[in-house]
Amino acid sequence: MISINSLSVEFSAKALFDNINYVINPRDKIALVGKNGAGKSTMLKIIAGLQRPSSGSVSVPADVTIAYLPQQMEIEDSLTVLEEVRKAFSHIDRMHAELDRLTSELAERTDYESEEYHHLIDRVTTLTEQISIAATENCEAEMEKTLIGLGFERSDFNRPTSEFSGGWRMRIELAKLLLRRPDVLLLDEPTNHLDIESIQWLENFLATKAKAVVLVSHDRAFIDNVTNRTIEISLGKIYDYSVNYSKFVELRRERIEQQMRAYRNQQKQIADTEEFIERFRYKATKAVQVQSRMKQLAKIERIEVDEVDNSHLSLRFPPAPRSGDFPVIAEEVGKAYGEHQVFDHATFTIRRGEKVAFVGKNGQGKSTLVKCIMGEIPFTGSLRIGHNVKIGYFAQNQAQLLDGEITVFDTIDRVAVGDIRLKIRDILGAFMFGGEASDKKVKVLSGGEKTRLAMIKLLLEPVNLLILDEPTNHLDMKTKDILKQAIRDFDGTVIVVSHDREFLDGLVSKVYEFGGGEVRECLGGIYDFLEKKRISSLAELELSTRVTEATTRTAKETPRKDSPKPEGSTPKLSYAEQREREKALRRARKRVEDAEAAVGCAEEAVKAVEARISAGESAPEIFTEHAEATKTLENAMSVWELAQIEFDEMNERYKS
Repeated sequence: MISINSLSVEFSAKALFDNINYVINPRDKIALVGKNGAGKSTMLKIIAGLQRPSSGSVSVPADVTIAYLPQQMEIEDSLTVLEEVRKAFSHIDRMHAELDRLTSELAERTDYESEEYHHLIDRVTTLTEQISIAATENCEAEMEKTLIGLGFERSDFNRPTSEFSGGWRMRIELAKLLLRRPDVLLLDEPTNHLDIESIQWLENFLATKAKAVVLVSHDRAFIDNVTNRTIEISLGKIYDYSVNYSKFVELRRERIEQQMRAYRNQQKQIADTEEFIERFRYKATKAVQVQSRMKQLAKIERIEVDEVDNSHLSLRFPPAPRSGDFPVIAEEVGKAYGEHQVFDHATFTIRRGEKVAFVGKNGQGKSTLVKCIMGEIPFTGSLRIGHNVKIGYFAQNQAQLLDGEITVFDTIDRVAVGDIRLKIRDILGAFMFGGEASDKKVKVLSGGEKTRLAMIKLLLEPVNLLILDEPTNHLDMKTKDILKQAIRDFDGTVIVVSHDREFLDGLVSKVYEFGGGEVRECLGGIYDFLEKKRISSLAELELSTRVTEATTRTAKETPRKDSPKPEGSTPKLSYAEQREREKALRRARKRVEDAEAAVGCAEEAVKAVEARISAGESAPEIFTEHAEATKTLENAMSVWELAQIEFDEMNERYKS
């Protein structure tokens, strides 16, 4: 489908890519991996047509559509959420306009036998079929399902986009890309602005509904669940594996080990042959054997071991000064913005040496509570910081706060004091900013490099309470593993705000869940938390949070059995009200059953068309029929999902 041919890119006489070739096929789900600065984002920009290579080309068929989500982008703020997302279907309006124009042109032409006239006929036919397929889409339902999947509430739909943070506006852009259903999706760190629940929803969407996907992500669980192919960029070359990332890591290690064994065996064979030649070179009786060995040596195809980028981060936090037994004690802590209560009555104690995680949907107060601990914003209740506590804080936007106009060296030189200034070059080298890299301006660094530079500030003086707000955003997997080990080895107290399941696994011993205006404590690791929630994944956390909120509201509105009954209140629903509830539930259940039946029929239709294709039928009409059947199935699935959500919510509400 898309062919990358002899692609080379050079920056400052240094090769980023060197004669790269590969093909992106339909239905490929590709993880583009490599160290920060290896060129992953550059590769996506070249495929998207936003950047030109030094040499080589990218061949894209004319009818292939590409959608690209960069790490950062400028977003307009003049519309509501729904109005902005509805732009995803603007291509339908363009198709109608083109069809009207071509139809008018055909009506005026009389050269019925010309090649150009037949070309117009073909284009009109194609447009008619595409519009017909698009007309079967339930656009409003798709928009609603996608926005809810990405974490929006229905009450958000008519809010201006200007009211949302940059992360939420990136979700709006992601929703638009997903709704366009392009032939190829290019996603650069799509999970950086998503909470765990939205990540799980996106995983399912990309794995089941997207066509070809090329994504850059450092969330190992996410790419394992989405991709079926891994392309590693290393030292200007690529290594292509038709497996997901975890399997790729195993195969890469086995490949290097096999190459090393073959290389050593060949080197021994060469050494033995050269020794024989040197030993008997001047003996007439061995002349034939020597000549034979020399020819044999010349014919040997030398084995080369793939060059491996072994540069890595050297990260170790300084020993923590001893603090009091309880670095953080919160009692009835609350925070509200106007009438919106983010959380209230948060009461917990973090002991010295504990490593804890803050998890939950975005907007539920994780970063807000961190700011309360840091004393950056006012709050209600009591929040005490223990004796001799020295805090090292990595904010979520720490990398963005760096001055892009100064160099890497100057960034650290301006904040370092005392003897540490004599070791700046050593520290930068340990963070892979050695040599000329220390003289780069910050603005040319990749997202991961900026994060590493911001992390150095935590090492400039010893601390005993580390507060890390999304520290893994933009870090490659190798660097994340090193950071995780450094936090494990740190002998102080740690609070981590993160949506990265793999990063939290085995790192924290306590989880604080934010949701429904509450902060709930759960002893154990991240997967202990999931098990205690009785859910197999955090994908269900959003629904459970909604049910909790609904139950809380109902409890507040409903008098307790042992409390005095308000005058005129009725302890039970009337018979008519009970019957009405039962009827509503039956109608909701019937909609689910009808939707399931429609999905079954649509699946059978797709299977029937695919069977004809497998049998060798190849007329153009069969592929149009397959596209229409597939679209019908997707629409049926959407209707079923919405019906099921409506039934579940209604069932829970009536139980309350």
